[in-house]
Amino acid sequence: MNIAQSLQRAQTLGLARIDAQLLHLHALGRDPYDRAWLLAHDRDDLSNEAALRLDAWLPRRLAGEPIAYITGFKAFFGLNLQVDSRVLDPRPDTEILVEWALDVLPPNASLRVLDLGTGSGAVALAVQHQRPACTVIAVDTSEDALAVARSNAQRLHLPVQCIHSHWMDGVAGPFNLVVSNPPYVADGDPHLAALTHEPLSALTSGSDGLNDIRHIIAQAPSRLAAGGWLLLEHGWDQAPAVQALLCEAGFESVQTRKDLSGMDRCSGGLWHSER
Repeated sequence: MNIAQSLQRAQTLGLARIDAQLLHLHALGRDPYDRAWLLAHDRDDLSNEAALRLDAWLPRRLAGEPIAYITGFKAFFGLNLQVDSRVLDPRPDTEILVEWALDVLPPNASLRVLDLGTGSGAVALAVQHQRPACTVIAVDTSEDALAVARSNAQRLHLPVQCIHSHWMDGVAGPFNLVVSNPPYVADGDPHLAALTHEPLSALTSGSDGLNDIRHIIAQAPSRLAAGGWLLLEHGWDQAPAVQALLCEAGFESVQTRKDLSGMDRCSGGLWHSER
């Protein structure tokens, strides 16, 4: 069987074309961005080793397991992160949160940044990579998740500090930026059925999905320096509620940014008051 036939077989089984390509590239030891290579070599024979890997991986993907868990890696903001079922599969939309964080952090400034609910460390590591003069602290309540984040920090040689804490309970400010992609899916949301491979504790947050966001917004003023920002990722329909919570807590310049699909994805505000 050649590569083209194997790709067609995967799609016939029900795999999306992009998923089939990514799994084939990984099975063949190629860069995940090198889809042009597949087109140039689609008549090459598929090795027995690659075929065996694909035979093991295809059923897992067809059952809904994220490709990142199958391959063990996920590209995020130019970094190749190791991921597994202990953490969420980092989404491209979360890169919007990183872009906003970089907008409020001057390139050469030595500022303090706190990433809450770090998971794989994706946001913290991306910020540290782009702003090496900053001190970046990554927090998670899950020791399993912190193990993944620490491993990524060590492998990428990025000095992110990983701390076990329930949100800001175990950290002291002041911080110039607090950023978070917290759980924000409502308990019982029908979309959870498609996310059974990912840790539920990193997804859901009460009947309206806002419990953790409320907690973070309540804690943030005591940890932020004057002129510091709080930036939060949230669900596509939660921007009005999150903006209202930020305003009620005393944040200024409250605003929302859209994701790659044009949906409201992140909201944040500026803290002017002295601690």
